[in-house]
Order: sequence, then structure tokens, then C-alpha cells
Amino acid sequence: MSSEIRTFKIRDAAIHEDELALAEFLRTVEVSRIETAFADGAWHILVMYEELRKREETAQIQSAIVAALNAWRAQTATSLDLDREAIMSSSAVQEIARYAPTTEIELGVIGSALGIDTAAHGAAIVHVVRQTLEDLTS
Repeated sequence: MSSEIRTFKIRDAAIHEDELALAEFLRTVEVSRIETAFADGAWHILVMYEELRKREETAQIQSAIVAALNAWRAQTATSLDLDREAIMSSSAVQEIARYAPTTEIELGVIGSALGIDTAAHGAAIVHVVRQTLEDLTS
């Protein structure tokens, strides 16, 4: 997930108010970096951050996709009398959940990067991802 940036100014004339605003903001995010500089009689603070709510939502989405893909993988493996790792590796499940491809083209790109062939089950995998995303948003 990409970081966002927000700037703050701590002015001598309003130091308490400005510090409270900064502290309140910092309680709601995960900070990746802070840069400071003093100019024009005030501290200028640049905060690179990730919103905690977005991180939690992303983790929940990925977890739901992993569970759905694992269920599909187990069912498919049983019907083909194969081990579920033969259908798709656990690491591939994690990466597919991370990127949540909704088209076979997107899945193909992810598969190529992972060195796996998605041709045999690509349509089914994309269907599972799409259905999971739809279920989460309805």
C-alpha cells in the first residue's frame, strides 16, 4: 500500500493548538517517515503515513480472498484427486489475494511474475476473486 503525505505547521503563536492537531492526527495513522524543517518562524512537519483503517480493510479483503481461494482449491483438488498444492501453491494464493486480479489478463501478469501457469484454472480463480469482492461490498 502506498504512503500518503500531510504537512503541519507548528507556529510559536499557536504552539499548543498546532501540537494538539498533530498529535490527534498521529493517533489515527501509521507513520512511515517524518521530516521537519524550521522556516519563517515555525516548524514545518511533513508526515508520510498509511491510514490504519485502510490497512485493516486491505487485510480483511486479502484474508477473505485467501479463504475463498483455499476453499476452491480444496474442492478442485478433491474433484481431480490431486493434492491442493498441485492445483495452486499456498504462496501463489497469498500473492493472488494481495493483488486481487479481476481479469484473466491481470491474473496472467501475476502468474508470470510468480512463475506459475494460470491457464488451466485462470477463469475459476478470477471468478472466486470477483465473487469474494462482490460479497464483501454487498
